[in-house]
Amino acid sequence: MLLFVITGVLLCSQQSASQLVSCYMEFDYQTGQCSRFLSAEVEQSDCCLNPAYGFINEAGKCQSCGSAQWSAWSSWSSCTVSCLEGVRQRRRTCYGIGECDGKERLQTAPCIELECCPVEGGWSEWSPWQPCSVTCESGVKVRQRSCSNPPPICGGGCEGRSTETYACYTNMVCPTHGSWSSWGSWSSCSSSCKMEGSQKLPVKHRSQICSNPPPSSDPPGKHCPGPGVETVECPELPFCPVDGSWGSWRSSGGCSVTCGLGLRQQTRECNNPAPKHGGMPCPGEETQHQVCNTHQHCPIDGRWSEWSAWSDCVRHGRKIECKKLPGMQRRTRTCEGREYEGQFCDGDIVQNQACYNVRRCRLEKGNWAEWSPWGFCHPPCGSNAEKTRTKVCNSPLPTDYPMLVGLNKDEPVTFWGTPLPLCGAGDEVTKNIDQKDLCRHVPDCDDDGEY
Repeated sequence: MLLFVITGVLLCSQQSASQLVSCYMEFDYQTGQCSRFLSAEVEQSDCCLNPAYGFINEAGKCQSCGSAQWSAWSSWSSCTVSCLEGVRQRRRTCYGIGECDGKERLQTAPCIELECCPVEGGWSEWSPWQPCSVTCESGVKVRQRSCSNPPPICGGGCEGRSTETYACYTNMVCPTHGSWSSWGSWSSCSSSCKMEGSQKLPVKHRSQICSNPPPSSDPPGKHCPGPGVETVECPELPFCPVDGSWGSWRSSGGCSVTCGLGLRQQTRECNNPAPKHGGMPCPGEETQHQVCNTHQHCPIDGRWSEWSAWSDCVRHGRKIECKKLPGMQRRTRTCEGREYEGQFCDGDIVQNQACYNVRRCRLEKGNWAEWSPWGFCHPPCGSNAEKTRTKVCNSPLPTDYPMLVGLNKDEPVTFWGTPLPLCGAGDEVTKNIDQKDLCRHVPDCDDDGEY
């Protein structure tokens, strides 16, 4: 069983219709961010002709033009402790105009990262020193020890180093092998440009000297490997350049939208003349936009409300409680929020189903279920947060009732209502059992008492 905690009501109030705002063409309900900037100093009422748009008000906060909706829950936070039991939390935010359904914006749940806490181990004795690491001049000797006396528990370790070193000298002189100095700078290319269509390209050179260090003579060292001069072609040389210049602006269509605010685009081409052979491109942008207002509100499609609860299972003119007589029940929903010729909701407004009424019927002997998982911590912050789990008496449903009814015996039927729980001695009616416990390592609440 999950317990959800009411953590406060989030209201997203609509700004004054006469306020000037910065209007954006997209609003992300998951991040609360506005994107695709449309125009600054637009009246909010004009910007919100399209409910998919968003705006930034004088407070600098991005807001949606649409109706209020919850963002997705954030990822769970890390557990408040690294071992044994703690808690983790997640949040969500209400964006848009109006009030979001439901009131919970913070959830806190128990968590265990490790079933045990780390315990430090102890070091073994040092191993003997290893031989010197080199055969000439100076090197190092190494010895080691292991964290095994006793070994650590539950991811613990040992304090200190597992390896020690000290310097050693062989009394032998090592030969010095030659190494190249850094490459010198590239020379200039043999020509400042290349001939269009020619297969022969200009070249450039650079050199290096075997002097960093030079090879020793006694004992003799090795000479530097490889050549001391490098030659490459210069394919990057340009043809003679021609700088580009813009042609005239041209309109490329009407307003980008049929409702709300949009953009009208103008374009130009860099073809008067076009850049050639590495010439400079035309400076500036090839497109520009002007804001256009359709003065038409965008359609708002209808959205189904939640289904109502199923009505009582009844049959006209008959008492069917605790009997093998089927009845009928129904539930309804409404299509809400449709405006400005938006789409009607797709689907049925009413559902009916056949049913047996077994509410508070004395049926077969019940049995106790296992304890449910621990629910959310309530309240979700502070040292007095509690978690709850429940053990319920499962009342079995009848197995001898016909499960297909109707004239053709092809209509499925369901059970409605809860039989009396009979898990006690004899025919005694029993109640569910709740168990409570404190949540551990729960973060404190905010200074103002908010969750």
